[in-house]
Amino acid sequence: MGQLHIKIRYLVVVAMVEVAMDHKPSHREMTSVLLSDLYQECLTQTDICRGFDALLASLPDLVLDCPEASDILGNFMARCVADDCLPPKYLSSHKGRVECRHAIKALDRADLLMSVKHGMVRLDNVWGTGGPRRPVRYLVKQMILLLKEFLSSSDVEEAIRCLKELEVPHFHHELVYEAVTMAIERSDTRSIQEMVRLLKTMYGACVLTTNQMDEGFLRVYDAMPDTQLDVPDAYGLLELIVTLAFQKGIISRDTMRRMPTKGRKRFVSEGDGGRIKARELPGLAY
Repeated sequence: MGQLHIKIRYLVVVAMVEVAMDHKPSHREMTSVLLSDLYQECLTQTDICRGFDALLASLPDLVLDCPEASDILGNFMARCVADDCLPPKYLSSHKGRVECRHAIKALDRADLLMSVKHGMVRLDNVWGTGGPRRPVRYLVKQMILLLKEFLSSSDVEEAIRCLKELEVPHFHHELVYEAVTMAIERSDTRSIQEMVRLLKTMYGACVLTTNQMDEGFLRVYDAMPDTQLDVPDAYGLLELIVTLAFQKGIISRDTMRRMPTKGRKRFVSEGDGGRIKARELPGLAY
């Protein structure tokens, strides 16, 4: 895909999607992953937009061989938006400006997938296949989105369901890491309480294991020098969270003992039996 072919690179997108339409959902999943991997490596966002423009225009012919072509193309577009390969404005800029009923159906399908609650998370499973093939950056993004929506809704069951739908149990330590980091960055009582409650519930439901919990906290420890650059009191907030987590029984004593102390303000005095002083964050319950 050198400079000589820059004007026709979009045809790669067209060929990939058209071939995938004639294959199984697992092959379409592989095509979505390949599109994500090629983006910024071999293909630009303009190439991908032009490719989907051509696919929309050719839908009247595509549906003759593949009656579900409109829905499949809608799935591909929504997935590309979720993977940051296609700008969200692509859908809005085309809706109402196309006359072909097949193209309208494809755009409506993509818009519906993007608009449903937690749609961005569920798009990882749009082809009915598991998430382990998904790029790490995508999984991290979905876990952060999941946590933000949890802090907004306080719906633990919904958060657990969305995490399970990602189908990456081997990567659950990332959720622990992101949850603790987000609580530190937000630096407020509610965020700390809610994140610990979420982790406790997930641990009790066997969604998170002791090893995953410990690994996530140890990763937070390693990142503390950088975290403190943005949150000056990061070490003190970490101590609050670690102590709460240990009291809830979701991390091991060894992990608590390995908590870094360099650069943090002391929250625990020598004579208080190891109990954090609640006055440091008003309203924090133990």
